[in-house]
Amino acid sequence: MKAIPIILIFMSSLLVGNSLSTGYQPGDTATDFKLKSVDGKFYSMADYKDAKGFILVFTCNTCPFAVKYEDRINDLAKKYKSKGYILLAINPNDPIAQPDDTFEFMQKKAKDKKFAFPYLVDEGQKIYPQYGATKTPHVFLLDKNHVVKYIGAIDDNSDDASAVKEKYLENAIAALENGQAPMPETTKAIGCSIKVKKKA
Repeated sequence: MKAIPIILIFMSSLLVGNSLSTGYQPGDTATDFKLKSVDGKFYSMADYKDAKGFILVFTCNTCPFAVKYEDRINDLAKKYKSKGYILLAINPNDPIAQPDDTFEFMQKKAKDKKFAFPYLVDEGQKIYPQYGATKTPHVFLLDKNHVVKYIGAIDDNSDDASAVKEKYLENAIAALENGQAPMPETTKAIGCSIKVKKKA
């Protein structure tokens, strides 16, 4: 008789654990968005009818890890645009919590670094929780139908691009090109935590 309550408690804890998990997993279909870029225009994945896939990078102006990846992200955008993969960078940080991540500073960053991709602002911080992004940078690779194929880090060395041994994102794109599932499908994103406005 005592075993039944224990089983019920165990099952309820599993349900609570599942309800607390947020964000997409490989195989999920991601939601589209319409976000403002530094050029003043609004962008969504629906704008790219002929895209073979999308590289979504949650990043920002200020995180030291994001800064180290700026040139690599720019190179990826240039390299894969010609292959049909559109890179969209999204700044999820709240500008009150992190004053150097204002829209004006985003515009300056994009101009100074000559970004070759739309640099979007997640106003109201509505998009990053849907995806489950937790770091800057944090990458989500989607196919043309917005199905998530890879989540995690760009590569295995945030400090030195010349010392990279595993190009996780590029390997995942290569797998898609060959009609295969990326291996691994997920890696640990290395970066700064997303800055959220403190509640009053």
